[in-house]
Amino acid sequence: MTDLQSLAKKLGFKAMIANWESYCHQPWVAPFLKDEEAERVRLGLERHKRDAKIGEFKPMADFNWDWPEEIDRELVQDLLTLRFLDGKGTNLAFVGPNGVGKTMIVQNIAYSALSNGLRTRFVPASQMLSELSAQDGDKALDRCLKKYCGYDLLAIDELGYLDYGTRYADLLFQVINGRYKKRSTIVTTNKAFQEWNAIFPNAMCVTALVDRLMHRADLVVIKGKSFREHEATESAQTKAKERRSRPKLVAGIGGKNND
Repeated sequence: MTDLQSLAKKLGFKAMIANWESYCHQPWVAPFLKDEEAERVRLGLERHKRDAKIGEFKPMADFNWDWPEEIDRELVQDLLTLRFLDGKGTNLAFVGPNGVGKTMIVQNIAYSALSNGLRTRFVPASQMLSELSAQDGDKALDRCLKKYCGYDLLAIDELGYLDYGTRYADLLFQVINGRYKKRSTIVTTNKAFQEWNAIFPNAMCVTALVDRLMHRADLVVIKGKSFREHEATESAQTKAKERRSRPKLVAGIGGKNND
């Protein structure tokens, strides 16, 4: 079977394959099949982009490496190459306080994975757990779990910003366990793993959850103050300075004459 014939079969043109001898010498067949393949790839990428829900983010070129008090720049830059996506389910965990760049880095990793053809999903932890818990019946829950377990890369953002009940802990465990040693998962959290009992109080599965998540994982610890707070302070100071530099209006100029 020729390369063009294989391509026609891959694209599902059954009549063309059945009558290949009539088509194979036509000059339009090769460009038609290649254009069709390219368009399907484009549409597939657009569909995966919508499904990934990565949202707007700054590129890593804008990341201020001098701002965090502690960050392993070499490790982060290696993770951005996607070498950790080795098919063995290597996970990533970004731990640090609010505003130090965890989400920005993970969004860049997720977008790079998506651009390389991997089915990717970026989701806040609260949104994923709420969606799972809202499923009506076992079959609906199974479908939702399979969806989250099926992504090549799943990035779960902001674990630890809210407290969750035992039900949510069990659902998160099912996602992590379903992906264990199969597909890579990224989490961002503002709490060290020994503090996760505070996120899921009274949940029996927390130890097993952390164990499966971190068994094959790279840990990125980022320390420092919130860069968003720093930007907001700088913006407020700039605006205040601009207000002080404006010429003051003189009373009576441009007003009506009351005499």
